[in-house]
Amino acid sequence: MLSSSSRLLRVLSLLQTRSHWSGQELAERLAVNPRTLRRDIDRLRQLGYPIHATSGVAGGYAFRAGQALPPLLLDDDEALAVAIALQVAAAGTVSGVEEASLRALVKLAQVMPARLRRRTDALRSAILPLQRMGPTVDANVLATLAAACRDQLRVGFDYRDGQGRSSTRSVEPQGLVHVGSRWYLVAWDPARDDWRNFRIDRVEGAPAIGAHFAPRPGPGGGDLGAYVSGQLAVTIQGEEARVVLHKPLDDMLPRIPPAAALLEPLDGSRCLMRCPAYQLDWLVYWLMSLEVEFEVQDPPALKQRLRAAGERVARAMAASA
Repeated sequence: MLSSSSRLLRVLSLLQTRSHWSGQELAERLAVNPRTLRRDIDRLRQLGYPIHATSGVAGGYAFRAGQALPPLLLDDDEALAVAIALQVAAAGTVSGVEEASLRALVKLAQVMPARLRRRTDALRSAILPLQRMGPTVDANVLATLAAACRDQLRVGFDYRDGQGRSSTRSVEPQGLVHVGSRWYLVAWDPARDDWRNFRIDRVEGAPAIGAHFAPRPGPGGGDLGAYVSGQLAVTIQGEEARVVLHKPLDDMLPRIPPAAALLEPLDGSRCLMRCPAYQLDWLVYWLMSLEVEFEVQDPPALKQRLRAAGERVARAMAASA
């Protein structure tokens, strides 16, 4: 039979795995009688855990949100995931959470058993964060918009578009999407009578929360990620660059955003990249930085730029030998 303290931890662990437990079922899982279970629940409440009890045929116990944050129980995989997420957040694209992420990471590492600390250290050394590029998103703005999406509340904000034009928008938020290192708000815009995507780093100031709105089916069949990716997909007008990449499509999709190029599968080991050909110098640099074997089909000018770049690198290597 479990000791009293071990049983309390077991009760907490079970309560956090489901939204509701009947008293009889919970007592059977713990191998105790209902009276002992009630005493354990009372002790957990005294420690600050918000456990709600209901009586009757459908009664039982449920873990509810409280006034303060009590200690949480995490299994090994959950603790590892939280540690890595905190590390990424400390150097991510959401501003305002870096210091808090580092403090939480230190606290978590202090209580980790040695086996988990070794796994966390191994992952930390293997994950090399990229240098932060471009604008960041304010964590408070992100949290406010997320809450408005969840609670179906209208939201108003000042917005600056890609051409630098400012406007005041009042929309019905549907959801948040992270695509290509950017956060987007998908919302119904009554003034335009259509769905709109808003880059959250272009929201100026604090959003204002308004009244409830009636929910409507989301765009793209409800797959907001696919909808935003489709809206951002590059439009090829004029001359087109076509490059065969010697990597499967699934490997390249996370690395090449749809706003930069279109990808099509060729076979199990190659895919075709199509993009506008009006910035060839940039395209040469991008192809070299992908570190993927490739073959240029068109245009001939891109082949010439790559050949010139290769000769320049060869001369530099010869001079430094």
